[in-house]
Amino acid sequence: MYNNIPNVPSPINEPIKSYKSGSPEKVSIKRMLDKLSGEAIEIPMIIGGNEVTSGDMAENVMPHKHSHVLATYHKGNAEHVMMAIGAAAKAKKNWENMPWDARAAIFLRAAELLAGEYRDILNAATMLGQSKTVYQAEIDSACELIDFFKFNVSFMTELYSQQPISSPGMWNLVQYRPLEGFVFAVTPFNFTSIAGNLPTSAALMGNTVVWKPASSSVYSAHYLMELLKKAGLPDGVINIVPGAGAAIGDPAINHPDLAGIHFTGSTAVFQNMWKTVGTNIAKYKTYPRIVGETGGKDFIFVHPSSDVDEVVVAAVRGAFEYQGQKCSAASRMYVPESMWDEFSKKVIDMTSEIRMGDVTDFRNFMAAVIDKAAFNTIKGYIDFAKESSEAEIIVGGKCDDSKGYFVEPTVIKANDPKFKTMQEEIFGPVLTVYVYKDSEFAETLELCNTTSEYALTGAIFSRDRMAVNQAVDALRHAAGNFYINDKPTGAVVGQQPFGGSRASGTNDKAGSLQNLMRWVSVRTIKETFCPPKDFRYPFMDEK
Repeated sequence: MYNNIPNVPSPINEPIKSYKSGSPEKVSIKRMLDKLSGEAIEIPMIIGGNEVTSGDMAENVMPHKHSHVLATYHKGNAEHVMMAIGAAAKAKKNWENMPWDARAAIFLRAAELLAGEYRDILNAATMLGQSKTVYQAEIDSACELIDFFKFNVSFMTELYSQQPISSPGMWNLVQYRPLEGFVFAVTPFNFTSIAGNLPTSAALMGNTVVWKPASSSVYSAHYLMELLKKAGLPDGVINIVPGAGAAIGDPAINHPDLAGIHFTGSTAVFQNMWKTVGTNIAKYKTYPRIVGETGGKDFIFVHPSSDVDEVVVAAVRGAFEYQGQKCSAASRMYVPESMWDEFSKKVIDMTSEIRMGDVTDFRNFMAAVIDKAAFNTIKGYIDFAKESSEAEIIVGGKCDDSKGYFVEPTVIKANDPKFKTMQEEIFGPVLTVYVYKDSEFAETLELCNTTSEYALTGAIFSRDRMAVNQAVDALRHAAGNFYINDKPTGAVVGQQPFGGSRASGTNDKAGSLQNLMRWVSVRTIKETFCPPKDFRYPFMDEK
């Protein structure tokens, strides 16, 4: 038995490698890309530490070269979900009784493995399977996930150390118990770091997990499970069951042992989950914790005092990095009339310089959108703008899915501030700009506040501090992550806890102590050292 109170290593954000020409990391990642591209693997489910197959197969392909199959994987069904819930229940007692520092050590080891031998593997898998450039993969599947593992351990110890005061003669403390039941983690395709964080943040706190990854990112999820196994995660703590949403989600959410949902994905799916939980509320053993981040219609608001060159770079990077497939991506923009001519010329010039293509060609700034369904949805919005008298496409607008699911970076100028592409989430490389009169700054701030149902990220550009303050106040509830003179993407673990409200989710701030608090249930313990031996109180003496 340990008789110490450990200090965990202080977390430091993982440095981002440059992958510049001739660098060791560039040579290494190129080698791994060649290796993974040259093999096709078969991916089983992992339930209770065992490889489980169903024979019901699906494929993961390269979005930028959709004829290239990277992997086939076995899809689960209700039977496999029940197996996973059973495995989670079997593993639960030993896992929640494991000393917290031993649990912490597993994820700290995972961080070191990811910073070392698994860095190329996860980055290359994310690049090939999710069509990310090397830089977008590096900041996601390497740096951010390493940060999640390390910072979550630090936040856990901070949470555990929050204890009540004690009066003389007694000792008060609180225990942070894992939830009673299993946590259902549902992860998206667009960030390998989110896919890694959602199941592991709950597991770190002593919970056992059933994990459903996005179908289009089972490939990188497979290597994540391999990493966790190598780090020492016991069998059954996290059980991965890919498959269709309803086939996996319905039996999981309808199970009486459901203790929590950790979700990132679409608003409609999350709302349906919440509705199902409400319908089932009487049959659960406990009230399930529901944590979700569901998307955004993120904005850049430009004040006339802004530096136009700074604004253009923020627009291009914020809207088009990773093909706009970030829930934080800049999707709508408000530009003052006095700046429009210069801004439009520069944004057209800069956007026209963007190279798009295969992720293995490091000269490309963009690659393909994730799949055929996404391609069709994004193309539908672009076609709508082309046909509307209320908008014009000033750059981009071409789509081609013959070899890969490629959509050009596209800027739309909308005459109506409530135009469809100003309001609805597109999740692609499409930025819509509304030009407002300089004299209507306050009125347009209110437009920005009320146009979208979402409230995830947003930015104000201004060199006028009064204008900045005005925007911060007016847009108080319009974004959970707000940026001043910066693009609305790129939140860093430990620096900008991430999440939004309104239709963007529950704002439980991934990468923070607040998120970990959702995966524990507090028990208060009071110990009295010398209990009374007489029921009478002093006031009862009438002498």
